[in-house]
Amino acid sequence: MRAADSEILAEDDSFAENAMRESLHPLDQFRAMQAMVDKGDDVEAIAAHHFTTPAVVRQRLKLAAVSPKLHDIYADDGMTLDQLMAFTVADDHQRQEELWAQLDHSFNKSPGFIRQKLTEDSVRVTDKRAAFVGVDTYVTAGGGVVRDLFEADGGGWLTDPALLDRLVDERLKAEGERILAEGWKWVTTSIDLPWDATRDLRAIDRTEVPMTDDEQARVAALEAESEALCEQWSEVPEVPAEVHARIDAIDAELGALVDRPLVFDPAEMGRAGAFVSIDRDGSVRVERGFVRTEDELERELAEGAAAPEAKAGGEGSGLRGGGDGDHVIPPVDSDGGDRSDALRPLPDRLVSDLTAWRTLALQDAFAQDPAIAFAAVLHALVLGCFYSATRESCVEIAPNRVYFSNAPTNLRDCAPAQAIDARASAWKERLPQDDKELWDFLLTLDGEEQAKLLAHCTSLCVNAQAEIVPKYDNGRISAHGVARRIAHSDVLARAVGLDLVAAGWRPTVEGYFRSVTKPRILADVAEARGPQFAEMIDHLKKADMAREAERLLNDAAWLPGPMRTPGLDDAEHVDAGAMPPMANCLLSLPRMQSNWTTRTTLNCLSRPNNRLPPITHIRSSDPAAMPGRALFWRPDMNNANPIRRSNDGGCHG
Repeated sequence: MRAADSEILAEDDSFAENAMRESLHPLDQFRAMQAMVDKGDDVEAIAAHHFTTPAVVRQRLKLAAVSPKLHDIYADDGMTLDQLMAFTVADDHQRQEELWAQLDHSFNKSPGFIRQKLTEDSVRVTDKRAAFVGVDTYVTAGGGVVRDLFEADGGGWLTDPALLDRLVDERLKAEGERILAEGWKWVTTSIDLPWDATRDLRAIDRTEVPMTDDEQARVAALEAESEALCEQWSEVPEVPAEVHARIDAIDAELGALVDRPLVFDPAEMGRAGAFVSIDRDGSVRVERGFVRTEDELERELAEGAAAPEAKAGGEGSGLRGGGDGDHVIPPVDSDGGDRSDALRPLPDRLVSDLTAWRTLALQDAFAQDPAIAFAAVLHALVLGCFYSATRESCVEIAPNRVYFSNAPTNLRDCAPAQAIDARASAWKERLPQDDKELWDFLLTLDGEEQAKLLAHCTSLCVNAQAEIVPKYDNGRISAHGVARRIAHSDVLARAVGLDLVAAGWRPTVEGYFRSVTKPRILADVAEARGPQFAEMIDHLKKADMAREAERLLNDAAWLPGPMRTPGLDDAEHVDAGAMPPMANCLLSLPRMQSNWTTRTTLNCLSRPNNRLPPITHIRSSDPAAMPGRALFWRPDMNNANPIRRSNDGGCHG
């Protein structure tokens, strides 16, 4: 309608109405599309009519399904569109409304926090349990899946953890029965195997099935095809999806061909067992061929019954006393003649005395040949680390492998554990299966390889765990012993430049914050990020505070006290204005006990933010020369003035 005498043309009004009209409120769009669906239109038709995509229509419908009470709040500008989007990950209107009421007095109302709260009782589709069972199997069994249509959700969340755990348990049992049918004596199944699952178990011999000629030809053909595809598409900015799919298929087939099956002795399988668990990618992880200690005893008893003469300690024992005629003296008649028809072994006491003398002679010769001594120690360590229940060494040195008394969950999946397992597997591939052949094999290694193997075996004996000391002495550990152990572990950590942050440790809810109090969480956040960040979360409940602390400290390179190495990690948490530059690298350098001797410290400055050349440490033990002083010299710096450290720990330049 317009006035008849209006000076504005009708065409002007029509143009303004169509070109300058005010857009619908987003809430009106959601409701309009929902009304179309209620009247029978499908998503594709609505998208075609309004020149948009079906994905956009589904997003609008998801927003329309949020609680009407939250719609009213959004209409009154009480929440943002991003916050309303976050509520779409849950279909329960009551839960949505309760959460918004809780957030009314919360500092954190971010969309990410809303999603986290709404899915805290769900399991991500990326969880290894979901991959193990399969989402389709879970849905078929009656489970629900929620998706986030507005953010990358990795497949969404499974809303019925109890159902998922039941399906996982059923499939694990089925896999265990399948492995048991191979002929093993026992099979243990678990979602996550503990760190020391194979402790004191002997790994039986196994033989890898060699490739056939056809399999070798197939491997060569696949490798050639893969190289050709890589060469063809390496310079192309956008590679077609089918090429990616083909490369993935080649990798999968190559992996199946190269990963050879293992063959075990059926007699050994009858006393050994296997572990079945879920790997990180959701696949079945089977570790076969381990013999328990009680089964070893049964084997020894059976072998002893088959050869009773070997059990006698004196006659027929073969311990330097004969059996083959060695070290045997003929009996003497009363007239001094020999009775060679009735030879007897030497008395055990005499054999013991003679071999004691021989032992001293061997020790003396041993001490004069360092190369053989090194090989003998290495031989004993490798026997203890890779060959269970072996008796193939006369050197009384044995590795005391560390098995944690209180191992945290998923310790086997951490980065250092994976690196240790990979290193051990690589050596297992090279070491002979028979422990009797180990000595000759070690002598074929060069010095560098021997040193690497020695380092690996020694590393398995390093124990830096602060074990829980029992209230009453159990004869195994004491508070003093644990304290001395930790002190020496700090020495080793400084020597190797231990960096737990670079090794992959992060403070998480499961691994740290769940086990500490709220004041401790706030203190940790304040130390790592500053007091203002601690104030942002001090009003939250324990569970929410822990999750926020994990998020805040994820990239803070922060470590709790027990994980810090004095002189390496603690200096990173000192106020930078409280000491001169580089002081954090100088505090922990040990002083040498010789007159003006020098050494170059390794890894002292290899911190992420201190990429500086090494420092040469010079110290005089002559009080008259420089009492209580240690010099630190950086020869390739423009400033040639030394930095010295006084007895009180101060740095002077």
